Amino acid sequence: MMSKQVVPDHKLASVAPMIDCNDVERKDVELVLVKKRNGLQCTNSTIVNSSDAGEPERRETWGKKVDFLLSVVGFAVDLANVWRFPFLCYKNGGGAFLIPYLLFLLIAGMPLFYMELALGQFNREGAATVWKICPIFKGVGYAVILIALYVGFYYNVIIAWSLYYLFSSFTSDLPWVHCDNYWNSKNCTDPKLFNASLLGNGTKYSKYKITPAAEYYERGVLNLHESAGIHNLGLPRWQLFLCLLVVIIILYFSLWKGVKTSGKVVWITATMPYMVLFVLLIRGITLPGAMNGIKAYLSIDFERLKEAQVWIDAATQIFYSLGAGFGVIIAFASYNKFDNNCYRDAIFTSSINCVTSFISGFAIFSVLGYMAFKHGVDISEVATDGPGLVFVIYPEAISTLPGSTFWAIMFFIMLLTLGIDSAMGGMEAVVTGITDDFKILKKHRKIFTLFTAGGTFLVALLCITNGGIYVFTLLDQFAAGTAILFGVLIEAIGVSWFYGVDRFSEDIKQMTGFKPGLYWRLCWKFVSPAFLLFVIIVSIVKFKPLTYDEYVFPNWANLVGWGIAVSSMSLVPIYAIYKLLTVRGSLKERIAYCITPENEHYLVEQGKVQQFKLEHWLAI
Repeated sequence: MMSKQVVPDHKLASVAPMIDCNDVERKDVELVLVKKRNGLQCTNSTIVNSSDAGEPERRETWGKKVDFLLSVVGFAVDLANVWRFPFLCYKNGGGAFLIPYLLFLLIAGMPLFYMELALGQFNREGAATVWKICPIFKGVGYAVILIALYVGFYYNVIIAWSLYYLFSSFTSDLPWVHCDNYWNSKNCTDPKLFNASLLGNGTKYSKYKITPAAEYYERGVLNLHESAGIHNLGLPRWQLFLCLLVVIIILYFSLWKGVKTSGKVVWITATMPYMVLFVLLIRGITLPGAMNGIKAYLSIDFERLKEAQVWIDAATQIFYSLGAGFGVIIAFASYNKFDNNCYRDAIFTSSINCVTSFISGFAIFSVLGYMAFKHGVDISEVATDGPGLVFVIYPEAISTLPGSTFWAIMFFIMLLTLGIDSAMGGMEAVVTGITDDFKILKKHRKIFTLFTAGGTFLVALLCITNGGIYVFTLLDQFAAGTAILFGVLIEAIGVSWFYGVDRFSEDIKQMTGFKPGLYWRLCWKFVSPAFLLFVIIVSIVKFKPLTYDEYVFPNWANLVGWGIAVSSMSLVPIYAIYKLLTVRGSLKERIAYCITPENEHYLVEQGKVQQFKLEHWLAI
């Protein structure tokens, strides 16, 4: 006997009872379409030959469970784990920083991560069409898709820089070691001549612009000295043009056939960083001064916990580190099997991400300790974050090691693979989100993926001009700052309040066999939204006009940046208004249709709108 699969009632329309069909003779069948709208029932019948009646379109699934796990880990573990977390930990009280970090992981980061995994897996849709559970919130899906696209405009440039550095490392004499290159200025100074007495006016070594490594980054790679500011970009650099083109080609051929291909690529891109990080860690802790760096990284200063900025840094870091809100987790989870244990996946992958951040700090600060030892300065002089860490300070440090070429190649392979799978996730969110909404594009996924990758490439060209770093900084600040926080806040409200945390919990029970505990439900309904609101308010209050080192961006650049942020956030109210205006009926009926799951619209016609009852809003 063929086993029968029981489908949840609320997932079914009106269908005929299931029968066993092993030996049933293939015959012509009559398709009866019943539509019920606004109280009217229309029936249409047609005879179709069985050979023409194809099976309903089935959603693609991951080849193996581990493909999914590696994809999620690869997306969440990105460059920020290496260049952001270790410095924040050091700056905010060392080991004491782990207290607010882990707290926010447990009450907000992990619950939001779990929510997105369950949301995508149950509904088997991308970031936009998943809002069939509450149609008025579909604008949130479009917003996060647009944000993911914006991030691709500049994130791929970081990968292109890494690729450029990787190519440049295949030489016995690394190009950022000496001052006799064509890009060096007359002021370039050999780092061996540096000591604490030369660093005056409060300038830290990490911010010194005339070392060979700093000049290679800003003059040799970026060609920044040829630009007067964001108003004077110049032309794209042909070397970075080629590197960016290679990155886009890799992304395209990793994604063009869907998760069947991307799930294989992440076996390399998600695992390679761990192998390289382990090698760099072992090498780092054997260097002179390494222990001083590690002590500075882990030194516990509980007094710092009295400062609001420490808690703000912990909150923002845990949110951006896990990557909730970009539509990527929803997209990846939508290709899971229905009965996959998304709860276990959420705990495992989010934990792996945070442990990776912590361990990477040892690899980074052991080398920073070595740098401080070499120059006879305090750790604070060399400690920095962002591109300055991975493209200036760390390359300079490894250039002084025996076998420096090997260590440089290893390091930039790690950066390259860290970036590639995160960029893959962002582009997959865009492709899945749009093709799920517009079915005609799903039939032409390869072409649409090519169009998306090509569009990303063209806009990214602005970031590889002489003044491209200014465009990069603007996008990095505004594209996914307040906007993504706003998007996830609305997402959390839509799921937990309008769709209902009790109904959402029942959905999870159908998939996993057990209902989420009270802790998770309270976090979804109260704690996580409050956390997000707090971070949004802080991000607005703490906003400072944009700068890049000594360069202060003009006012119009800040306005452009806010315009980019608003362009995605505005999709939420714009779509909500559009939906209300296009649905038929009285105002009350329109609201009911907009906040009721699409498969329960028949209840609206019967006047049984769950969201109009107090019990719905009080349920946990």
